[in-house]
Amino acid sequence: MTSDRLDPITFEVVKNGLDSMVDEMAITVMRTAYSGVVKDALDYSTAFCAADGQVIAQGLTIMLHLGSFPSAIQSVLTKFDGRINPGDVFILNDPYTSGGIHLPDVYIIKPVFSGAALQGFVGVVAHQADIGGLVPGSNSTESIEIYQEGLRIPTSKLYDAGKPSEAVFDLIATNVRLPIQVRGDMRSQLAACEIGERALLELIGRYSAEELNRHYEALLDYSELRARQEISALPDGKYEFEDFIDADNIKEGPVRLAVSLEIRGDEIFVDMAGSSPQVPAGINSPLPFTKAAIYGAIRLIMDPDIPNAAGYHRPIHITVPSASVVNPVHPAPVAARGITGFRTMDAVLGALAQAIPDRVPADGEGGNTLISLGGRRSDGTPYALVDFFAGARGGGSGSDGSEGVSHPAGNTASSPVEILEVENPVVIDEYALITDSGGAGKFRGAQSYVKQVTNIGEQATLQLRSDKRKFPPYGLQGGSTGSPSLNILNPGPNERLLPTLAQVELGKNEVIRHEMAGGGGWGNPLDRDPAAVLEDVIDGRVSVKAARDEYGVVLAERSSEVNEVATAKLRTELARQRGS
Repeated sequence: MTSDRLDPITFEVVKNGLDSMVDEMAITVMRTAYSGVVKDALDYSTAFCAADGQVIAQGLTIMLHLGSFPSAIQSVLTKFDGRINPGDVFILNDPYTSGGIHLPDVYIIKPVFSGAALQGFVGVVAHQADIGGLVPGSNSTESIEIYQEGLRIPTSKLYDAGKPSEAVFDLIATNVRLPIQVRGDMRSQLAACEIGERALLELIGRYSAEELNRHYEALLDYSELRARQEISALPDGKYEFEDFIDADNIKEGPVRLAVSLEIRGDEIFVDMAGSSPQVPAGINSPLPFTKAAIYGAIRLIMDPDIPNAAGYHRPIHITVPSASVVNPVHPAPVAARGITGFRTMDAVLGALAQAIPDRVPADGEGGNTLISLGGRRSDGTPYALVDFFAGARGGGSGSDGSEGVSHPAGNTASSPVEILEVENPVVIDEYALITDSGGAGKFRGAQSYVKQVTNIGEQATLQLRSDKRKFPPYGLQGGSTGSPSLNILNPGPNERLLPTLAQVELGKNEVIRHEMAGGGGWGNPLDRDPAAVLEDVIDGRVSVKAARDEYGVVLAERSSEVNEVATAKLRTELARQRGS
């Protein structure tokens, strides 16, 4: 290996220097972005790739973004072969011509030169507040072809030898609902690329370009070696799992995600044959996004100290059928493909749980719920609220599920209520945890959330992307499923239950209430420490009734202590009834 010929201390310094570079890029975006979906929800990612396009370092941002950078860089290398020059900056978002993953996620990529030699690429992908299309926020689940989803940007030069392409900037601004926010976020991405370029040139000045290239190869080889060591410690075998997206807005639903995973020595083979064909709704997942979900799921069971370089992809072999919901062909719509990426990761983890049951937690809420609400304020100015929120993880072999921690594929944050209300004509009536929503288990699933929003502006378009109603989060090792999700329009006597994927008009003072799915439980609920159940009751996580019915824990009259005799008797009876 290359690393055998390198000084290990310098290798570690370079590795950490590259990691710091992409993280500093990420912080730059957070501090300078305009829109809430970027600066508050943190829906963006940063990376550094070598001159041949291989990922060398990735920011601690969104897993589902990062695995797709190689395809984006390859589109630059292919289309502009021989025409990549100092001062160039590239932009793209199209899944079918340019390695994009859906239209709101716009890549800005800058080649870094030392003298006349290309030394690599720094890049930022950020979810724009709007990119045009059917609905404000551009996350339509109702689109039937990509032409309805917004502005498609083939791999293009945003800057040519340092000179901005005003035509490209103007084309984008003219085709989006929020040009100030979109251009501001793109300027933020450009600033982050400048930070990355500066940091890389400093490393080159310290170590030389030739020396750094040797370290890039060493990082790739080292991440591959460590990944193979992790895989070889897993039990050989073939493991299968299937998961579903409700997709209750289309006749083709539900959508099936099928995974066949084989561990063979120090390699893993993943085949998604049997997954549903592509559908006429915006939930199809482009291949780079699907691959990122598979790589990410397997990465979760590896040592976190393994470098986030593309070398760890080498022992993972992926087969995905064409024209499927996980590898669509043009012109299939992809606007809300995030839900399919989440479910792909969940399905791979479900297969891995059969091989290593103590290392894979139960299922969570199924990824971020997306509430998009947009229209015009009373003064005629447009707005687009794009609110991602999640945070109901499944229980694991040694701990309860975490509330408020996003799906591992997403790593986004919930936007602060105060910011949503200041920037949009809405009132957040309720944002709270729901009692008894976490699946019962030796280790309990996390509670789900409710978020209720009132539109106090003019008529607006509401787009909902949620899931896990018909197929709630699964429990593992004897744990119970989490609670299902709900979308309720105008709660009360005349309320209306909306599908998990829905697009409706929301009038002035109308209300949308979303109850997220709860995390699944892990292990037999009758094995949970009665003292932990009591604490859950005191904290309002579990009701007195659920403590008795699910966990077999009988509390004293004022629910301040466990009735140990009655609990032992009830648990014996429940174990007999459940056959456990």
